[in-house]
Amino acid sequence: MKSVFIAFDQVYTERVIDLLTRLNCRGFSMVEQLQGRGSKTGEPHYGSHAWPSMCSGIIAMVDDSIVDTLLAELHKMDIATEKLGLRAFVWNVEKYI
Repeated sequence: MKSVFIAFDQVYTERVIDLLTRLNCRGFSMVEQLQGRGSKTGEPHYGSHAWPSMCSGIIAMVDDSIVDTLLAELHKMDIATEKLGLRAFVWNVEKYI
């Protein structure tokens, strides 16, 4: 089992949730309003007058067999509209109840 944290421009919300649904990733939690700035490119997402856009974040518990497919699909989204910003990070889940 892996934990995948996905940070993305809010415009991606429905697409990310649809992707998780298609891949049968049922266990996830979402934070609708995150502020942040990418490490390489893209615009800051601060919700301010100067930088009005906002991010969202999803943390999903994903079977190991699905991780590569999920990351590949997320990468396609990011490449198509790089300025919006989308990143995903994977951690091992050691234990859960």
